[in-house]
Amino acid sequence: MNTTTAPHAASRWVIFMLALGAGFSVASIYYAQPLLPLIGADLHLTIEGMGLVPTLTQAGYALGILFLLPLGDRHDRRTLILIKSAALALFLLGCSLTGQQHSLLLASLLIGMAATMAQDIVPAAAILAPEGKQGKTVGTVMTGLLMGILLSRTVSGVVGEAFGWRVMYQLAAVSIAFIGAVMWRVLPRFAIHSTLSYPALMRSMEHLWRRYPALRRAALAQGFLSIAFSAFWSTLAVMLLERYHLGSAVAGGYGIAGAAGALAAPLAGGLADKLGAGKVTQLGAALVTVSFALMFLMPALGPHGQLILIAVSAIGFDLGLQSSLVAHQNLVYSLEPQARGRLNALLFTVVFIGMALGSAAGSKIYTLAGWTGVVALATVCGVIALAIRLIESARVASVPAEIA
Repeated sequence: MNTTTAPHAASRWVIFMLALGAGFSVASIYYAQPLLPLIGADLHLTIEGMGLVPTLTQAGYALGILFLLPLGDRHDRRTLILIKSAALALFLLGCSLTGQQHSLLLASLLIGMAATMAQDIVPAAAILAPEGKQGKTVGTVMTGLLMGILLSRTVSGVVGEAFGWRVMYQLAAVSIAFIGAVMWRVLPRFAIHSTLSYPALMRSMEHLWRRYPALRRAALAQGFLSIAFSAFWSTLAVMLLERYHLGSAVAGGYGIAGAAGALAAPLAGGLADKLGAGKVTQLGAALVTVSFALMFLMPALGPHGQLILIAVSAIGFDLGLQSSLVAHQNLVYSLEPQARGRLNALLFTVVFIGMALGSAAGSKIYTLAGWTGVVALATVCGVIALAIRLIESARVASVPAEIA
């Protein structure tokens, strides 16, 4: 990296733009969720056809994390971020112009892959951070990323209802083009830290996966929580329209409830320091499970009570999910600090495979068993994640006992 640019790179303005860039880029994979009824009506899609849009977007993101993120160790991150921002803007624009299901689904897959620029921005922020302020800097950028995930649904719901789903994608394309231009202006070049060939980088990830059982269990537990999370958000808009005749703006509004829960999640980092990351993953999984199980009480309530209960559940499970993710990242990063990038790629690959499975399974189960089926799926996934964490805790506790 050009060290003469480092002081400028560490300025608040640059960190703010990195947070904005992470937020806008990751938002691209969530805009579709409240818009699904509008897209479905426009392109004459079935409920399962609508479910394929978020499924392929999440699958694209998982593929991008697994196959594109390791390039950050081999190439200048600035170049990667600029290429991905240009590609993402083009794919979003292409999506807004599509007139048939096949091109929509292809664009969704490509949007997911290019949106991984968010995961390139986070390590870039860590490199640019002033000495001793890496944690605070990365925390700021992660807050931007988190807000992008949660508020994207609110924005797209309101814009979609007012101007149509195509306008939302066009505005998204403009926002990414703007971010790309700013990144080109403010980012310095980054040093290349690895001389490994691309195949060698990928093989090293396989070695890490085999070497650390704690990594596998963390990824699987978070993956099951992601299935629950994605099943809920992928079917919520359709359910609200069918059952309550509420539009995409209301579905997006639930994103604000989710944001309220998730913004409290950074406190989980401090809690992990006091109680241990393993304990926080258990508490997070338990909170997700209880929050989803609460929705089994919906038949006992009136329409307004049901809508309030959904909002309360959204706050609870988003807090649980994000707290668990923060704690799982702490656990995984401590395994081999010099391989954090690849460990992160492995964790998030499983997370987004879970997201894709949740979108597909949620849509299928909603068609077969309605909203109660989706709630049951989410609750069962929460229970499985909690069981994985409890078994892992027992395994870790037994190791010192065996040594003694």
